[in-house]
Amino acid sequence: MLEVENLSFTYGKREVLHEIAFSVKEGEMLFILGPNGSGKTTLLKCINGILKPRGAVYLEKFDLKKLPPIEIARKFGYVPQRGEASFLTVFDAILLGRRPYIKWSVSEEDLRIVEETIRMFGIEHLALRKLKELSGGEMQLVLIARAFAQQPKYLLLDEPTNNLDIKNQVEVMRMVKKAVREKGISAIVTMHDINLALSYADRVLLLKNGRIFAFGGIEVIDSETLREVYGIRAEIVKHNGRILVVPEI
Repeated sequence: MLEVENLSFTYGKREVLHEIAFSVKEGEMLFILGPNGSGKTTLLKCINGILKPRGAVYLEKFDLKKLPPIEIARKFGYVPQRGEASFLTVFDAILLGRRPYIKWSVSEEDLRIVEETIRMFGIEHLALRKLKELSGGEMQLVLIARAFAQQPKYLLLDEPTNNLDIKNQVEVMRMVKKAVREKGISAIVTMHDINLALSYADRVLLLKNGRIFAFGGIEVIDSETLREVYGIRAEIVKHNGRILVVPEI
């Protein structure tokens, strides 16, 4: 289990997150929702130690601040919103996901995992392409594949479906859900697309102005909550067992 206790963070004098507290269980997908500027990306960066917040993050009861960097790197697979284009090939970029495990040289096991991950994401045709040559959607798939190759205990995905067409959005989220269930990992996902989030979430955490507005099952998303957090009028409808948000136009 991952537990966040009384986590706060400031940029200069501006408080971005205020006393955030929640937990994520093994095999669970938690979606962090909220309008632009509510602190979603900052929260992910605080969870994996990129930023140094007040409060605490516990991994299986161990304080993140007391764990060595190599152990943290093995625990978290982090996918930022944007990747940096470079002259690395796709294969080598995904191989970087194995860096926390590589000692003296790349092992046969490392290469096998990279090859399996490339096949899983259906990007064999990109393997020898350079990152600088990729489209935004192709780059996003590579970043997610690199996180999978890392074999983390916790997946932190910051807007993972950015730049992806609807087919790849669904395929990527299916793969994430399958990995979470079968490998017993946990996923924390930020997302703007509420309907896509509600299709895959076990629980949701809704942020407003850096504070938790609601936390729980998908039933916490209702018309009143959407009006309070996003300032929109919307109807909640059920279709084939799914909950959908239909904004008024």
